[in-house]
Amino acid sequence: MPGICEDRIVIVTGAGRGIGRAHALAFAREGASVVVNDLGVSREGGTGADDNPAQQVADEIQALGGNAVTNSDDVADWDGAARLVATAIETFGGLDVLVNNAGFVRDRMLFTTGEDEWDSVIRVHLKGHFAPTRHAAEYWRARSKQGDTVDARIINTSSGAGLMGSVGQSAYSAAKAGIAALTLVEATELGRYGITANAIAPAARTRMTEEVFGERMKAPAGGFDANDPSNVSPLVVWLGSAESRDVTGRVFEVEGGVMSVADGWQHGPKVDKGARWEPVEVGAVVHELVVKAPTPAPVYGA
Repeated sequence: MPGICEDRIVIVTGAGRGIGRAHALAFAREGASVVVNDLGVSREGGTGADDNPAQQVADEIQALGGNAVTNSDDVADWDGAARLVATAIETFGGLDVLVNNAGFVRDRMLFTTGEDEWDSVIRVHLKGHFAPTRHAAEYWRARSKQGDTVDARIINTSSGAGLMGSVGQSAYSAAKAGIAALTLVEATELGRYGITANAIAPAARTRMTEEVFGERMKAPAGGFDANDPSNVSPLVVWLGSAESRDVTGRVFEVEGGVMSVADGWQHGPKVDKGARWEPVEVGAVVHELVVKAPTPAPVYGA
């Protein structure tokens, strides 16, 4: 029986390990041809790229009878992102789905975060989502303007840290929040060309979470492993399929067997004076608004 992504062409960034690897294998099992992108760097994004993780995943897909090719370009490099998109088009004849997953962490409290650490994390997550998307969107828009039917998908990777904040992860939280907002803009701007954009905020066992959460992330001796990264992939595969064309501009949280739709910033209670406020008047109004507004979700680690 054909899978729900039969004949779809998919790029998964950061697909050499963890959640990205699970996505690549899941797409292949559902009939997609997969570009496995990975630089092979350390958890902290250290130098010394290694293409072995990507090749191992491609080999696994081919052993399953699927189609896969590797790419080791830096997704946050403008020309590298263009080459990544070109790899799919030149190898498989097109592109249908872009899964932006690559990233790393450099956890620090705000007052000990260095400028280089901030820049590196923002670069790999935020620019690493924008650059491949920009080149993929250009390709899809051109096809649409030529009269071709486009049924394309962008699936971004945010985080609970980006939705609620996380102590010790100011740069990571800021980047992941930016990705959630970027997803909303993509959905609005690109829908007319047959492109949807959604994001996930996953929780699973990866190199990032194993070090931060330790015992909590260990696999159980038996039963359901709620932290298995493969739990995240069914939602991503469905979002990459033709069945999801009416879903866009959403952020989904997924952990174990739980899926939910995140409810982001909304316009809240308001008071309109009809004229400029005086500073002395503001305090009472702010306290009134705060009382009426929903209690915000707590920051992780608070």
